[in-house]
Amino acid sequence: MVNSVAPLNRLRGRWSLPALVVLVALVGAIVVWTRQGDDPAPVSTREAVIDVPESPDSDRTVQIDTTLYLPERTPAPAILLPHGFGGSKASVADQATELARRGFTVLAYSARGFGRSTGQIALNSLDHEVRDAQKLLDWLATRAEVMTDGAGDPKVGVTGGSYGGALALSLAGVDPRVDTIAPVITWNDLGQALLPNAAGADGVQTSTPAAGAFADDGVFKRSWAGIFFSAGLSGADGTNPGREASEPGDDDDDDQAANNAAAAVTAPPQQQGDGRPAGPVNGACGRFQADVCAAYTEVATTGKAGPQTLEVLRRASPSAVTNKITQPTLLVQGEQDTLFGLDQADANARQIAANGAKVKVVWYAGGHDGGSPGPELRGQIADWMAFHLEGEGSDPGTEFEYTVVGAFRSSGAPALRNVVAPGYPGLDGSTATERQDIELSNREQTVVNPAGGNPASVSSLPGLGSVVASSSSLSSRLSIDMPGQAAVFQSEPQTAQTLLTGASTVRLRVAAVPGQPVPAEGAVLFVKLYDADANGVRTLPGSAVSPVRVANLPADGTPVDVTVTLPGAVRPVEADHRLQLVVSTTDMAYANATTPTAYRISLASPALSVPVVAGVNATSEVPTAALWGIAIVLIICVIAAVVAWFRRRLTADVDPSLESVPLVIENLTKSYPGGLTAVKDLSFRVEHGQVLGLLGPNGAGKTTTLRMLMGLIQPTEGGIRVFGHRVSPGAPVLSRIGSFVEGSGFLPHLSGAENLRLYWAATGRPLPQAHIEEALEIAGLGNAVHRRVRTYSQGMRQRLAIAQAMLGLPDLLVLDEPTNGLDPPQIHQMREVLRRYAAAGRTVLVSSHLLAEVEQTCTHVVVMHKGSLVAAGPVDEIATGGGEASFKVDRPDEAATVLRGLSGVHDVHVDGEQVHASLNGTPRASALQALVAAGVAVDQAGPRRRLEDAFLELVGE
Repeated sequence: MVNSVAPLNRLRGRWSLPALVVLVALVGAIVVWTRQGDDPAPVSTREAVIDVPESPDSDRTVQIDTTLYLPERTPAPAILLPHGFGGSKASVADQATELARRGFTVLAYSARGFGRSTGQIALNSLDHEVRDAQKLLDWLATRAEVMTDGAGDPKVGVTGGSYGGALALSLAGVDPRVDTIAPVITWNDLGQALLPNAAGADGVQTSTPAAGAFADDGVFKRSWAGIFFSAGLSGADGTNPGREASEPGDDDDDDQAANNAAAAVTAPPQQQGDGRPAGPVNGACGRFQADVCAAYTEVATTGKAGPQTLEVLRRASPSAVTNKITQPTLLVQGEQDTLFGLDQADANARQIAANGAKVKVVWYAGGHDGGSPGPELRGQIADWMAFHLEGEGSDPGTEFEYTVVGAFRSSGAPALRNVVAPGYPGLDGSTATERQDIELSNREQTVVNPAGGNPASVSSLPGLGSVVASSSSLSSRLSIDMPGQAAVFQSEPQTAQTLLTGASTVRLRVAAVPGQPVPAEGAVLFVKLYDADANGVRTLPGSAVSPVRVANLPADGTPVDVTVTLPGAVRPVEADHRLQLVVSTTDMAYANATTPTAYRISLASPALSVPVVAGVNATSEVPTAALWGIAIVLIICVIAAVVAWFRRRLTADVDPSLESVPLVIENLTKSYPGGLTAVKDLSFRVEHGQVLGLLGPNGAGKTTTLRMLMGLIQPTEGGIRVFGHRVSPGAPVLSRIGSFVEGSGFLPHLSGAENLRLYWAATGRPLPQAHIEEALEIAGLGNAVHRRVRTYSQGMRQRLAIAQAMLGLPDLLVLDEPTNGLDPPQIHQMREVLRRYAAAGRTVLVSSHLLAEVEQTCTHVVVMHKGSLVAAGPVDEIATGGGEASFKVDRPDEAATVLRGLSGVHDVHVDGEQVHASLNGTPRASALQALVAAGVAVDQAGPRRRLEDAFLELVGE
């Protein structure tokens, strides 16, 4: 029987809304509080064109295009920010804005020959670009927005990458007004950078980790020099790394690396960003001065540098003035850089430290081939400037930091970690770099130099090395050593990890093959060091090689011994890996020897000397933002725990008198904002063994009631008890309910049976308790249960959803429109299933608007209309209304006459073999007796089933 019950406890209605308000208020206050000050500080800009002399003692001027970035508060210390080669002031706009937000007044400018600035490129000549920068310091000293150390002396630091980094060094060497510098991925000696020779007849300096041989008569770095010259011709920013290098904690993948590569390959020549068109402006020399153009022409056509070319390169090199740099210097160099290797930064560090200056060295996982500094490293540079210009923050010190690139993760990005050593070894008489000897095999091998130096081996792709740096799929596939042109010397597998940190050295023995020609320019060789894993897969750290020129090689085969300095690198060589030294006669990135000949190569000493710099893994500064985030999460967890405690209290709310009653709903109301009330004061009770039909037109509130029953939404007022337990979201008693409400979601790639097993596994209950076979039998899917759900029809999905609701044979089964999508035979089967299910002592609640199905399936019915209860009781009572009966007889007309003659009976009419009459209180037995007495044979007699009529009457239709 469906009845009303005593009022339920209303504690939930009293506490849930206030608790929600408090929770929202606390979270909102915390978010607002912690986000205060997160908005970036405002930055304003001022454009200016500054005239500088075209050359020393010249009356003509060059116009330098500048932008001054002003912080929120001025005056402030200034930072001069030059750009990389081929760029302009637009290239450093983001970094300038970033520094201005840190509180610096930043002057970005386009160097002569770039952007809108006039003049011709002199490669950071001391007489041209460096003097231009001095004039910019003069101008800064006149600005009210810039702090000064005295008249004409601005408080200023200089930082920049590549071309801009060399400018920072040279400017510090000639102008004592510069207070501190932070050059990034730049050179010390441009002659050695573009024409390197890594071989020395005698021993090389090994006290510092990455010292280069810097021998004379180097090998022309043809590819990079060509990129440089092309950038000067057209204005394209071809030497810019183009992306930020990965930092510890970053993630990237091969697809992103490929995208970076595609962008680098397919992008059109970069415009200057400030309106000046790209393209040559001075014939074959482009924007270059005549002496620079002549220098490039000489080395590009001959592969050799004469005295005038060497002088041009010397005047463009910081090494000319590093003996005068005394300012605190932060040297940032990339470990992925085939243009300016670690040896260039090493030379700068040694020469500046020799002056007694404070020097800090940072190697990071980037460079011209690996990307520009990321946000963390840029923050270090800003911290360096803040301390040395204003004394703000803690002293950055002189610790040596380097980044270790480990194995590639599954995402394709490398695993990174920063290591910190007490200082850069070998500076100021400090302890020299520790070195470890690793023995190599030493079999003499003959290698061939092909005619024209072609085909050539491949070690790197200048300008596109960032693809290799970030792509696990390419990192081991780029380097190619042409057969017959390379000698290979290999170590035994390592027994423990060796962390190579800097430039290794090896003694090489080279001899001509008697009878073969000896090139007049000497033997040109390329030496590189691979890390080969247990499967033989080789990785060339930094994709870098050491070019070697061995002059005066005897034609009779007498060997010449040279000490070769290998490229500086950071590489953890794991246990079971081998080090593999390769000596090749060609390399695609350099000017190869063109004379066909052959050489005999061996090792003068089998020992490979590997630098090792011990350090500790860096711990980042306290991440304030992250800690605040953790604090917010903890506070929310505490609040959630309190709310959960209250919910458990509510869940533990049990009415012992109702523990045997499957379902009790009392005064249930659900209202929504805007005045909509979906359910209003609904009360009914369901007993064991009943199949209850929740009946009503669309919009009656049936589904809303079922969703509250399942704990999916909370009622506004009233409550629901299942077996005496109050229902709330996550209440344990919900495990005794099987439900199918508003459809079920299945994984389309799994079969029906697999979906059921996966669903049950999510409950955490033992598999035997699922009764999956019984549920599948009920579903009646046959062999289709083993097909993927994506092949199911709507009816098959509906049956599978009902089977899922029956898993575990729950005490209360709740179904919302279960016959949707079923054909008549399936509906008939479902009807029998539900009856049998209830006959076993369980309870079924079915929501539907199909009156015929409710009438044939359900024992009891609750009729809802506009959210309210309009009737409740057994189906027969609701259907018969005031006692209407039906009689199946052999003589319908005579039977109708008999019934009309009975007292109180009315509304008699014939329907085929049946006669219907409203008995109006007359017992049905009395009517039956009168018919029999009149000789009418009665086959059937009973209440007339007219649920449809009763329903329409109840809902006022």
